[in-house]
Amino acid sequence: QVQLVESGGGLVQPGGSLRLSCAASGFTLDDYAIGWFRQVPGKERERVSCISASGVTTYSTGSVKGRFTISKDNAKNTVYLQMNGLKPEDTAVYYCASRPFACGSTIDQFPSWGQGTQVTVSS
Repeated sequence: QVQLVESGGGLVQPGGSLRLSCAASGFTLDDYAIGWFRQVPGKERERVSCISASGVTTYSTGSVKGRFTISKDNAKNTVYLQMNGLKPEDTAVYYCASRPFACGSTIDQFPSWGQGTQVTVSS
C-alpha cells in the first residue's frame, strides 16, 4: 500500500534552516511525482514545491523560491525539502503527497498524503 512519512520539522529561529524528508513506500519515485505542501490552521493548503518522476522541479509559492530546494534520492525512495532563510510566515504543517509521473499545475490532484510535520519559525 502507498505510504508517505514526513520528518525533520521542529522549532527554528528566523534565518535558520531545516531539512524535511519524505519517505515513500509502496511505489517507486521512478514513476511518481512528490509535492510538498503547507497549511496553517484556518487557511487553505498551498503547494510549495514538487519534483517529478523525471526530476523536474517546480516552486509554486513565490515567497519560497531561492530559499527552498527540493531533491530526491531514488535509491532511498526519499524526497527532501531543504529550507534556508526561514521566516515566521513559513510556520505551518508541511505535508508531502504523490501523484503519477508529472507535477502538473497547482490545480492537479495528489491522491496520497502523509501525516505532516510541524515547522515553527520563531525567536
